[in-house]
Amino acid sequence: MARAKNPSTNNPTRKQVITMPEAGTMTPVRKAVSLGNPVPTDLEDQIRRRAYELYEERGRTPGFEHEDWLRAEHEILARKARSQSA
Repeated sequence: MARAKNPSTNNPTRKQVITMPEAGTMTPVRKAVSLGNPVPTDLEDQIRRRAYELYEERGRTPGFEHEDWLRAEHEILARKARSQSA
């Protein structure tokens, strides 16, 4: 006799939804910077904060995490390049 499948583990229609965390709820993660990598340790934090600002400016609409990150990265790196060339 065939065994019945467990519906809670074999349901292909269940989708995981990932949302942005509220500001201040995440513990910051610091990465060590090697001597060969002159990127400041807070660069990723600056990008993360700007990406979250973009998320909030859009009304906290999920689904644009990648676009927010890329735009924030572009803005932060451009700002850094301008300050180094001045």
